[in-house]
Amino acid sequence: MSFSSLSQLECPRCYARYDAQVLQGVCPTDGSPLLARYDLESVALQPEEISRRAPDLWRYHELLPVSAAEHVVTLGEGMTPLLSTPRLAAELGLRRLLIKDDGLLPTGSFKARGAAVGVSRARELGVTRLAMPTNGNAGAAWSTYAARAGLRATIAMPVDAPRITRAEIVVTGGDLRLVDGLISDAGRLIGAAVAASSAGWFDVSTLKEPYRIEGKKTMGYEITEQLGWRMPDVVVYPTGGGVGLIGIHKALTELRELGWLDGPLPRLVAVQSTGCAPIVAAYESGACESKAWPNARTVAFGINVPKALGDFLVLRAVRETRGIAVAVDDAEILADVQLVGRLEGLFCCPEGAATVSAVRRLRASGWLGADDEVVLLNTGAGLIYPDSVAVDAPVVPADGELVLD
Repeated sequence: MSFSSLSQLECPRCYARYDAQVLQGVCPTDGSPLLARYDLESVALQPEEISRRAPDLWRYHELLPVSAAEHVVTLGEGMTPLLSTPRLAAELGLRRLLIKDDGLLPTGSFKARGAAVGVSRARELGVTRLAMPTNGNAGAAWSTYAARAGLRATIAMPVDAPRITRAEIVVTGGDLRLVDGLISDAGRLIGAAVAASSAGWFDVSTLKEPYRIEGKKTMGYEITEQLGWRMPDVVVYPTGGGVGLIGIHKALTELRELGWLDGPLPRLVAVQSTGCAPIVAAYESGACESKAWPNARTVAFGINVPKALGDFLVLRAVRETRGIAVAVDDAEILADVQLVGRLEGLFCCPEGAATVSAVRRLRASGWLGADDEVVLLNTGAGLIYPDSVAVDAPVVPADGELVLD
């Protein structure tokens, strides 16, 4: 049995096809991201066999782009818990609410999925140095996996990105550059630097290479496996670059083509902040692509993306699944960080809390029904964002007394 069934790369705009054994960036014709395509008819595999494999994302290796086990770069990523949250569900007016907690991945966020697969494939194809812009978590993950693979990485991030993600890059030997601007400014600088660099450099910005999405799509595989190879009614995802939402849609489509799933796909919900909501604006206006969001700013730093390269794929996935795009404000997000912690003991990141805020709005509007089974994605550990919670505790003298409520 082949380790991977990868067959080619395809442009989702013009449908041109490209050799997957050659290092590729975006489509040279229209600048679109390229998507990995697999020979699914050759996959002689059944779900029962998956269950006997190691509990990491490489258990789905036939549906991932790395050609052989010796090329895999891993820190044990994958198979994060899908947690039932009954008290939070009751608070929001739902009977079935689950949170997929990717804050437990090796680098503290779901970015470890894309980095594991993207770095593995890049090294396999001969890349020696990686470069990328980031809002924090992706840079930390790619620097970490580059170190694991023996590669070099240059990471540019906004100067006000979370401090802990800066530390992750420095401790793993990444070449960290702080930019006085947004991720779009960091991206422009990285693009120019890679274009002027010598051979061996590769720009791994969001969706400028085809394989980050392949790691992210394993969220979709895991959710269905953890539900007994079935799909929930709704999946709610915090959306910046949107790679995870595109990946989940891709994963579920592939599983349906394999015959492992049947029926309609879950309704996909793209959640943004009112301080940076280009996807929501495009969805509401009926546009196929978004416009750059001016003066973008939100406490949910990971979704502070003014213009996503794959915006048309996000909008396509939302509309094809009868989903929706919704924006919530920062006050709601910060309140829901504490609500989830108080009710369920889960310190989620602001991006994850944004999905809770979105569910509240969608339940109040009637878009979500009480009996809908809803899965939320918590994309990172709240510990990465210590400033999201104000700590105001009384100080008691060492020789004093505690008065308990």
